[in-house]
Order: sequence, then structure tokens, then C-alpha cells
Amino acid sequence: MTAPIFELLQAQLVPASGDPEPEGAAAEDHEPPIRSLGVQHGVLVLTIRPDALTLLATRLRNDFAFDLFLDVTAVDWPAEVLRFEVVHHFYSTTHKVRVRLKCRVPEADPTVDSLTPLYGSAGYMERECHDMYGIVFRGNPDLRPILLYEGFVGHPLRKDYPKQKEQPLVPYLPPQGALVR
Repeated sequence: MTAPIFELLQAQLVPASGDPEPEGAAAEDHEPPIRSLGVQHGVLVLTIRPDALTLLATRLRNDFAFDLFLDVTAVDWPAEVLRFEVVHHFYSTTHKVRVRLKCRVPEADPTVDSLTPLYGSAGYMERECHDMYGIVFRGNPDLRPILLYEGFVGHPLRKDYPKQKEQPLVPYLPPQGALVR
């Protein structure tokens, strides 16, 4: 069973065949911004073009009351040309449902737009995804490591990361202003 908001989203976000592309779509690419749409485990899942992420996230927030950004992560498909699937989850406190946006990016340029202008909490989640997978979030002003330390080499959740790899040791530095006895 699907929530009524899912039918509304499908009717308003997915253009009927023959309709012009929505505003903000890339002129050189005539593929629609939404590549596929379906419901999995009670969650509406939209597979989208990477350049449509900001437009669709803005519409979800402003037009459909998806006011809570839950997380962003990635899935590594090493044998695929578009190696990384970047996955964003949203929740509507009005409709009590979740939506998942998925887009694929290549290993050579694993970049998507940042959602920090829409959801302030996205900054921390994007930093984590950057640490673990190496996804670059264009427009995020702070992609410093959040889970790893400065100087860590590689991205440990990539499937080609060597499990036995030893990282360079870094000296322990007490927090600034801490009393050391």
C-alpha cells in the first residue's frame, strides 16, 4: 500500500511523455531528471540524474513538506561505469513518509551538489560520506574529515580499499586548552 503523497509526487514530478523538460534541466541532456520511480519497503525511491538533485530536493522540501533530511550515503559498485550511487533520505513530518533520492556518479568525478543550503544538517552527513567514499559535495564549505583523522589515506568503505592497509601514525595531541598533568 502506498501513501497518497506518493501518487501526488509521481503526478507532479514525473512529466508525462511528450511534455517539455522541467525548468532547471540540462539543455544538452534530453533525458528526464527522474530516471525511475517506485516504492520499496514503503519508501518512495526516485533514481535521478545528478544535476537534478538540488531541484528535486528543493521541491520535496518546499512543495511537498519533506522537512527533515535524514542522511546521505553511497553504495560502491566497482564494476560499473557509474561506480558510486549517492543516496539521500528525506522524511515528511506532515505526511509521515520517507523518500529516497538516488543518483549515480563515475569514479573519475564523484561529485554531486551539496544540500547544505537547504538543510543545515547536511553538512555533517556530507562530510561523513566524503570521508568514507570520497564523494565530493559541490558547495559544501567544510569537507574536513569528521570520522577519520587528518592525514588518513583513502576511503575505507570503498570496496577496493585494502583491509590490511596500515595508516600512518600521527602523534596524539591533547585538545587545545586542556590541562595535561
